[in-house]
Amino acid sequence: MAIISDLQEDEAPRQPQQAARAEEALAAALEQSGGAALFLQAAINVARQRSDFFRDPSAVSKVTAMASAARAQVEAEEREAKRKAQEAERAAKAAAAPAPAPAPAPTPAKSSEEKAESSVEKQDKMEVDKEESNVRQPNAGNGLDLEKYSWTQQLPEVNITVPVPQGTKSRSVVCEIKKDRLKVGLKGQPPIIDGELHKPVKVDDCFWSIEDGKSLSILLTKHNQMEWWRSVIKGDPEVDTQKVEPESSKLSDLDPETRQTVEKMMFDQRQKQMGLPTSDEMQKQEMLKKFMSEHPEMDFSGAKIA
Repeated sequence: MAIISDLQEDEAPRQPQQAARAEEALAAALEQSGGAALFLQAAINVARQRSDFFRDPSAVSKVTAMASAARAQVEAEEREAKRKAQEAERAAKAAAAPAPAPAPAPTPAKSSEEKAESSVEKQDKMEVDKEESNVRQPNAGNGLDLEKYSWTQQLPEVNITVPVPQGTKSRSVVCEIKKDRLKVGLKGQPPIIDGELHKPVKVDDCFWSIEDGKSLSILLTKHNQMEWWRSVIKGDPEVDTQKVEPESSKLSDLDPETRQTVEKMMFDQRQKQMGLPTSDEMQKQEMLKKFMSEHPEMDFSGAKIA
């Protein structure tokens, strides 16, 4: 497991004027470079030419982790903005809603048999509702927004965002990533996350970092990168994996064989939802039809094409 901690955390911080000038210089360079991609490419070239950073075999993984953490932060900010907009919309609807209707007249008392039957039905309904309530619609990142943390996923990885008090430093964080377990929290306080992972991860390819001193970003690299996770921690609310969708940009990044497998999996998933045959079943149908057309002398009266 690698840790991306605050740069020079234990050294004296820059003066505000120096930090402001540095940020203005970077902003000017970004504007003049013609785009973020060219700006980052120029920064990488400078780091390669004037430092030993890329002589480190883990340099690429570190840069990838930084980019993933930045993307996770952007997604968290977008989700927060969307949540606030939804809250404002609900408040506006509640303010415009008509006054509640008068309470209905009391219904006659039920017999003891009706009460017993109703109680059993109610209990069965509660058990079904409890199972269904644990499965939720995915958020924009194919994960869930929970009370203590939020998470998103693509086939190769899971990104977790945990809010922490403003000004939190990496030395105050407890983040233990094991193959099948995750523990996250602040020193001297009860864990925020502590439990068995939904699926195993590649510990050496997992990272965490503090973002703006107010959130902890964790990147988990899945051991099996061809399946969707239903949850991060076993027992937590689960996402409906039938409704997750990979980003098209992510599909284009995959090698041809992997992309073909993923697209086939997505096609079969949609076919099952509509009650239609999967790609394997369709292939079997075509093979049977072809065989029947090539052997008309054979009796297929009892044969069925599934």
